[in-house]
Amino acid sequence: MGKLRVIGIGPGSIENMSLRALKAIEDSDIIVGYNKYIDMIKVLTLDKELYSTGMKGEEARCKEALSLCKDKNVALISTGDAGIYGMAGLILELRTNEEVEIIPGITASSAAGSVVGAPLMHDNCNISLSDLMTPYEDIKKRVKLAAEGDFVISLYNPKSKGRPYYLRECINIIKEFREDSTPVAVVRHALREGQNYKLFTIQNFDPEVVDMMSIVIVGNSKSYYKEEQFITPRGYENKS
Repeated sequence: MGKLRVIGIGPGSIENMSLRALKAIEDSDIIVGYNKYIDMIKVLTLDKELYSTGMKGEEARCKEALSLCKDKNVALISTGDAGIYGMAGLILELRTNEEVEIIPGITASSAAGSVVGAPLMHDNCNISLSDLMTPYEDIKKRVKLAAEGDFVISLYNPKSKGRPYYLRECINIIKEFREDSTPVAVVRHALREGQNYKLFTIQNFDPEVVDMMSIVIVGNSKSYYKEEQFITPRGYENKS
């Protein structure tokens, strides 16, 4: 009997993949994933069988991975962390008696945060603005409550052609609970080829620079810039 490993490959660059993930891919007979994700680790797949699908083929990939692992070792890959907007949850919902191991990876907010400084040093949350599986009214409610709770907020899937105004609307919701000087960072292709970023305040934030390859990080009430580094204090200096 084979084994299915659900692997978070991190941002997509080999050097930012965990050793555990790397070894699991090396030990697998078959790699299953979205075709663009497989391309990101192409150098690791040259002697492997491959099964790939396009966007929105998540359920088909998971079912195929579960079927294939009955006889062989299979790696089902996701960028970031497999348990954060990845395939881990769906696999566990669909599995019957297959042996499954979940291997974590660097999620996009952690990758983006490392590029611009230390914005996630205090309580923070991730919110996806994609409404493919979550009603937009629920998304806006979560954004409002996170902003009211003074969380640092990382916005995943912030903008697409089908929903060009969600990001602007959600930033306006957050503005109700933030000072104009609150830092906002936009990081594209964090920790992989093509990486770039822009730093704003919430007052001068420009959603036009954002696309689906971006992560948007909005600071809390204590966040600030120091020499173009985005910092959210943890509060160590206040300990008695």
